[in-house]
Amino acid sequence: MSRLRFTISMSLDGFVAGPSQSVENPIGIGGMALHDWVFPLAIWREPHGLEDGIVDESTPVVAERLENIGATVMGRNMFGGGPGPWGDEPWNGWWGDDPPFHHPVFVLTHHPREPLVLEGGTTFTFVGDGIESALEQAREAAAGKDVSLAGGAEAARQYLAADLVDVMEISLAPVFLGAGERLFEGLGQGRPELAHTRTVAAPGVTHLRFERA
Repeated sequence: MSRLRFTISMSLDGFVAGPSQSVENPIGIGGMALHDWVFPLAIWREPHGLEDGIVDESTPVVAERLENIGATVMGRNMFGGGPGPWGDEPWNGWWGDDPPFHHPVFVLTHHPREPLVLEGGTTFTFVGDGIESALEQAREAAAGKDVSLAGGAEAARQYLAADLVDVMEISLAPVFLGAGERLFEGLGQGRPELAHTRTVAAPGVTHLRFERA
């Protein structure tokens, strides 16, 4: 069976987004600093049409994350558009007409809508009957490849609490946000059965990998 792989950047004080998240500021105040390590990398810049990228110890980590992914699951907050019903002109995501996924994406939501088919092979399917259903549909669509769990924090906590995550990689950024969205808030005894298997130190970040024992 394909694995569910979860990757995210986190501050030293445990936040994956800053306070006051909004459509205009989706990662919250200060949240962009969590990703400063990835923006200079050639492996990130080239797909975005940018030049002069660098190669460092994070490069193989990012390359590995992109390999063998056949579908993605994400929460409504990650997809964006605000809470509640979608409205007459529903939100189509942060990524424009040609999102970077290029495979099926399954969005957790309490407000179902018709699938959104965009360029490059990306189709957003909106799932209203729970995390297990979204994962089952994603695994079927992935056709033997792994499924990426893209976040946000609330969706990730649900999958972690249900012990459905097979691989978790946290990119620990050397910043303190002080407030915002904590990744592990409220998990308690519901923590998943994952063992630490690797640490990669790189400029501006430390990558911690955990896998199902």
